Amino acid sequence: MIVAIIIGMSLVTMIPRMIPAYIVDKVHFPDWANRWLNAVPYAALGALIFPGIMSVKAGEPHVGIIGGVVAIILGYIGLNVILVVIGAIITVFLFAII
Repeated sequence: MIVAIIIGMSLVTMIPRMIPAYIVDKVHFPDWANRWLNAVPYAALGALIFPGIMSVKAGEPHVGIIGGVVAIILGYIGLNVILVVIGAIITVFLFAII
């Protein structure tokens, strides 16, 4: 019985995720729509990260902003994502202590 429930729950979760993948694969969007859709992940990531940057240290948003700027610079020069994250964390840590 538990196995049937697990299989049923996996199907209910998988089907709504698979249907759009098949539909989008068959539909051809205009170039402007493709450019807009390619920007969605970056916009969502910015919306998720920015509030955290502003609330790193209560009352001192500049600490988070400096860490964010360091992350942008390290990412722009092409470092590995792990190194970008570690660099931003170290920067925030050093500025939070001061």
